[in-house]
Amino acid sequence: MKAYSFYGWETADIKDDRGLTPRDYYDLLSDLWCAETCAPRLRDRWSPENRTLGQCSITAFLMQDIYGGKVYGVPLKDGNYHCFNVIGDCVFDLTSEQFGDTVLDYAAGPEQSRETHFSKREKAQRYALLKEKLLKKLKAPI
Repeated sequence: MKAYSFYGWETADIKDDRGLTPRDYYDLLSDLWCAETCAPRLRDRWSPENRTLGQCSITAFLMQDIYGGKVYGVPLKDGNYHCFNVIGDCVFDLTSEQFGDTVLDYAAGPEQSRETHFSKREKAQRYALLKEKLLKKLKAPI
């Protein structure tokens, strides 16, 4: 099995209707994450070497569309939350690599609301863009 670096990759074995796991979606999204889908406040630091930077909430809610479950947030020092997915016993964070060697506390965060996150127009637009790019790559609806 290929080694990944995102949090929870070892146990991210759930499958969607296509038979795809979160590891498969990480591979697909790795080609789609870009400066345009990065959070504006982090965009000047985004690079292909740190492609998951600023992609957390739009990615987590996209995974929720696919697998269901809940999106939770790790509180960050700047007052924001870093989003990740919990589907049954499966906990994974496709965008955890942006933090390098920093270990996040995935047990401490509250559930995140799609309505709250997407009340920011720019975030809803970034989510729609990432979803559109993924649909084109899959050549099928989510």
